[in-house]
Amino acid sequence: MSELTVADATNRIYESLQADNADIDAHIATLKAALMQAGLKEAVFDPTRLVQNNRSGRKLMQAYFRQRGVTVKFSGS
Repeated sequence: MSELTVADATNRIYESLQADNADIDAHIATLKAALMQAGLKEAVFDPTRLVQNNRSGRKLMQAYFRQRGVTVKFSGS
């Protein structure tokens, strides 16, 4: 697996979410590695790009990513 930037990994997460969570676990692992490489502790997502942009959808996403070792924040919050 080649090194990806955090922005590239985040874009792949958005694409996976649009494609009914296809390969989401692999993309989360890639994002986690990119965050570690960049020295960041959390991923920031744009809530307007999410499939389910409501409170329960955002909380579900945060919980799912947290179980896989990635802290999620949303821009504007």
